[in-house]
Amino acid sequence: MLGMLGLILGLVLLMFLTLRGINIIIAAILSSIVVAITGGLNLEKALAGYYMDGFTNYFASWFLIFLLGAIFGKIMHETGAAESIAQWIKRTLGEKRAVFAVVAAAAIMTYGGVSLFVVGFAVYPIAVSLFRAANLPHRFIPAALVFGSISFTMTAPGSPEIQNLIPTEFFGTTPTAGGWVGVLMALLVMITGGLLLSKFVQNAVKRGETFSLPGNRAKEEVSAGLAEKTEGEILVEEKTLPHIIFSILPLICVIVMLNIIAQFASSTAAALISLTAGIVLACLTMYKFLAQFWNALAKGAQDALVAVANTCAVVGFGSVAAQVSAFDTVVDGLVSLPGPPILGLAVAVTLICGITGSASGGLGIALPILAPIYLAQGVDPGAMHRVATLASGGLDSMPHNGYVVTTVRAICGETHKRAYWPIFWLSVVIPTIAMLLAVVLYSIF
Repeated sequence: MLGMLGLILGLVLLMFLTLRGINIIIAAILSSIVVAITGGLNLEKALAGYYMDGFTNYFASWFLIFLLGAIFGKIMHETGAAESIAQWIKRTLGEKRAVFAVVAAAAIMTYGGVSLFVVGFAVYPIAVSLFRAANLPHRFIPAALVFGSISFTMTAPGSPEIQNLIPTEFFGTTPTAGGWVGVLMALLVMITGGLLLSKFVQNAVKRGETFSLPGNRAKEEVSAGLAEKTEGEILVEEKTLPHIIFSILPLICVIVMLNIIAQFASSTAAALISLTAGIVLACLTMYKFLAQFWNALAKGAQDALVAVANTCAVVGFGSVAAQVSAFDTVVDGLVSLPGPPILGLAVAVTLICGITGSASGGLGIALPILAPIYLAQGVDPGAMHRVATLASGGLDSMPHNGYVVTTVRAICGETHKRAYWPIFWLSVVIPTIAMLLAVVLYSIF
């Protein structure tokens, strides 16, 4: 009983500290200590053994992909390719389709392998320009960015995002695993979420809401002289950008090569090769726009270290929790859930990703434990891959999720009170419904 209480307390503490803005590595270690003490584990073995084993094993498995993904994103940013894509979508769709333009810009870049945070910072100025020109409420920009970045693009078949690659290691699958059900769920999330976001914005406009910045961001505009722009736009720095064809070619290269090579080699090897090819292609085709090549590599490496260390910290916590007898009780309960066998996997991944506020961290905790159990039961690996990926993209987007916090506060200068509610519907409710529907379809067909 004490072990179960400690497990719950450790999980709550991890969520609370993360929401309070405490560094996730510190939060994970403190939470691990609580779980270890209440679970009767030797504290030294729990931290120096279980925690560090989980931390270093995840680091060894995925650091190179984090590194190349971050460098690819930096190269796309430094060359202006990300901005070129966003500007092209802005010109093509225009202010009348401002919401769709923002979602499309974020989705194209994310599905092409560009880092989430690079996408957010690259698309935000374009989003402000479009929303301001159309007089749409600024508070919906975070929802558009998050929806385009991590809902359907992160979990769709063929995506180069880490959440679609992790399951390949445990189920022996490829990034396209899941068949037509996976494609259908991606389309369902994309269409349903797009319509719902448009409805949210339209209803807000009908209530009299207009483009209005939160207090701090409005003061920043005034101090920078941006509020007095005659065109009513926040303009990005005027500079020559790469042609749209050269800007989008590296994204296409990454997606195509990943899914071709994955048919003949491991998905990890395919991801490393495709990302490297994307980086090389971007450098060759847009070399005259890349003034700070080595600086881009350095920044990419720094970003990768931070991102992977944060995720490793969460996985380390999960490794400690997995040693407590109460954890086995929870796993047994999930495996024994009534209904199709794959339901237990879906619920477990969803809950763990929600508690940790990390899709990749949740997968890193759940799959090493659950994958062997369900493979032994003869459940289809492709179905498990897609369900696990879909499950990672639901409750992970709770308010304490790192990307949500960064997008709402750092990128958009908004508050959770103003901006989070539509994010909840678009990146938690709809993906969770899609995941449950996928469980049903995989159980029938």
